[in-house]
Order: sequence, then structure tokens, then C-alpha cells
Amino acid sequence: MNDKKMSISAFFPAYNDAGTIASMVVTTLLTLREVSDDYEVVVINDGSRDHTPQVLDELARVYPGKVRIIHHPKNRGYGGALRSGFASATREWIFYTDGDAQYDPRELKNLVALVNDHIDFVNGWKIERNDPLHRIVIGRIYQYVIKILFRLKLKDVDCDFRLMRRTVFDKVQLHEDSGVICVELMKKVQDNGFALAETPVHHYHRAYGKSQFFNFRRLFRVALDLIRLWWRFVVQKQHLKESAPLPLETGQPEVSRQ
Repeated sequence: MNDKKMSISAFFPAYNDAGTIASMVVTTLLTLREVSDDYEVVVINDGSRDHTPQVLDELARVYPGKVRIIHHPKNRGYGGALRSGFASATREWIFYTDGDAQYDPRELKNLVALVNDHIDFVNGWKIERNDPLHRIVIGRIYQYVIKILFRLKLKDVDCDFRLMRRTVFDKVQLHEDSGVICVELMKKVQDNGFALAETPVHHYHRAYGKSQFFNFRRLFRVALDLIRLWWRFVVQKQHLKESAPLPLETGQPEVSRQ
């Protein structure tokens, strides 16, 4: 595929990421210029309580027509932010990563390099996880358990650095509001037969803010969510019986600014 003809929507879920989101957006714009003739950047402000909304509105003012902001008046969780991003993307390919700068958006070029007519989805995998020790331990256990329970064949389930065809969502319908949406996404992508490629990416220490997923208070809730998903996907195989995706379930009104 001629990468200059790629059409890409890049989006970020952002929650209290005022210290990092501006550099992520600008770096992504510079990278997209190298790999695409038709692109946009969308940021989902998921009810941030710091000055993230003001930073994002200024980015939209400085980059009209290229940067679009969607504000959730209330926090909907990581899954809710991702679902908004997928539903809002308008280009042929969708790239997303987090707004906390633990991934380098310039490595989008590595994902694009693997795209061809036979690939539907390119997934990054962390070369080395740069997090506090407890998160590294929890992350490794999580990866091991998830791969066994859900029979996932990919190398890294929770590496949020992904590029996919928009047509994936003609078959894949997402429902989860929490961080387990990544398990839901990858299980449905794999079981619907989409062609997957993987590539290593770097992972960096968090310089601003706090993780919203891997902390001890949430582990019990995550375990319950995973058991529920396992029953639906592995035992009942409900995800293979779903009809065409429904429109985005908003729950609360959104404000979109360009």
C-alpha cells in the first residue's frame, strides 16, 4: 500500500492529561503529515477535572480542521472514552493511544509500515514496561491470565497503541466502559477473523497524572468484569452472534469543538 494515500483518524482518550496532551497532539500531527494525505486528530476529554479542557480547546483553535475535541461532561471510564473515539473517527484507518505520553506517537510510522491489502489491524507490543514495580508485576500476571482465559494469541493485550481499519467496526460492537474494553476489542477482532500484525513499541515512565486502571482498589472490579466477559465470550460465545453495530450510546450529551 502507498502510505501517502492512507486516510487516518488518530484519537486520544484524555482524563486529567493537561501536562502531556498538547505535546501528544502536536507530535501526532507532525507524524501524520509523513504518512497520510488525509488525516485528523480527535481528543476525547472524558470529564477531566484539571485544565485539560482549556488546553484542548486551544489546540482546536490553533489547528482548525485538523484537531477536533469531544467533551464528555461526566467521566464515562476508559471504555466509554474509547467507544466515543471509535464512533467519532471519520477516516479509513483509526489509530489510538493514550494521552499520558507513555507511548511515542512517532512510532505510528512503525504500524503504518506493516499495512497492506491483507492486514486489518496492527497491534503494538511493549518492548519493556516502564512502570512502578507493583504495576509491572500486576501487568505480567494480567497478561498471562488473560491470554489463557480468552485464548488470545497476540503478544500484548493491553498495549494501547493500535492501528485498525474502520471497517473492523462493521462487525465488532463494543460495550464495556472500563479498561477491560481492550480484552473485549482484541477477543472480538481475533474471533471475527481479522488479519492481525504486531510490532514492538517503546513504553515510557508516566511523567504526569496517575493511572486509572491498574490500582489495588480497582482489582476486584476488574476481576468481576473479566469473569463476566469470559462467560459471555468463551462459554456462551455471544460476541459471534451479535448483529451489526448500533449507533454510539451516549448516555450524556457531548460537546464537539473544532
